[in-house]
Amino acid sequence: MITIIGIDCATQPQKTGLALGTWDGTAVSIQTVTLGNKSSSRAQTIVNWISPNCPTLLALDAPLGWPADLGNQLAAHQAGDALPIPPNMLFRRETDRRIWQRIGKLPLDVGADRIARTAHAALSLLAELRRHTGRKIPLAWEPHLTHPIHAIEVYPAGTLKTLFAPMKVPSYKGKDGRNGRIAILNQLTNDVTLPPATHLLENSDDALDAALCVLAGTDFLRGLAEPPTNRPQAQKEGWIWVRQQREQSDE
Repeated sequence: MITIIGIDCATQPQKTGLALGTWDGTAVSIQTVTLGNKSSSRAQTIVNWISPNCPTLLALDAPLGWPADLGNQLAAHQAGDALPIPPNMLFRRETDRRIWQRIGKLPLDVGADRIARTAHAALSLLAELRRHTGRKIPLAWEPHLTHPIHAIEVYPAGTLKTLFAPMKVPSYKGKDGRNGRIAILNQLTNDVTLPPATHLLENSDDALDAALCVLAGTDFLRGLAEPPTNRPQAQKEGWIWVRQQREQSDE
């Protein structure tokens, strides 16, 4: 049994979705879904979910690294000088380009967008979890987990794209997205056992994204997510784990 905790990261606690799931090697189920709030620690909620008796995989919806070219260029850059690297190479990671090539969904540029603040918040959360647990919490690169707690980067929008392929993903964000969220939940039941009460998933896209993070974590553990071809670069920049083919999840 492996505990999978889906984390829809955000800079504001109340916009952070958290989902607790388990995978027994065959089936995945979600027991609890909640949202963060200003009065309680997100890290403490996650720590309370970590089981001492089985491995835990944290599946975070946030970039966990920056483009290697960005760091290399800015280290020696002087104000007013030109940057010789094209913007798409400078501000996007290899994993972002690969996701775009594979499924036609482009993650936000962590090197040039407000998502960088979410990335910073996610890395701070990981650091806080390491302090609370006294564990290293390395990033996982293989489905076989060798430490009590691992973390991976996931992308719910990409997982949804493969989940619905070749159909269009319903619009599910914001107050007007409830019908879309219900449609997604109906589709999600083909892969995941949901908790008896789904009102929070129906009413919050942050909660739903956290549940999708659990599914993405399961895809990683099943070996269905595409691995990086350049491991050293991925270890520097981060890597988004998204299933390769929709039909593979039914094997």
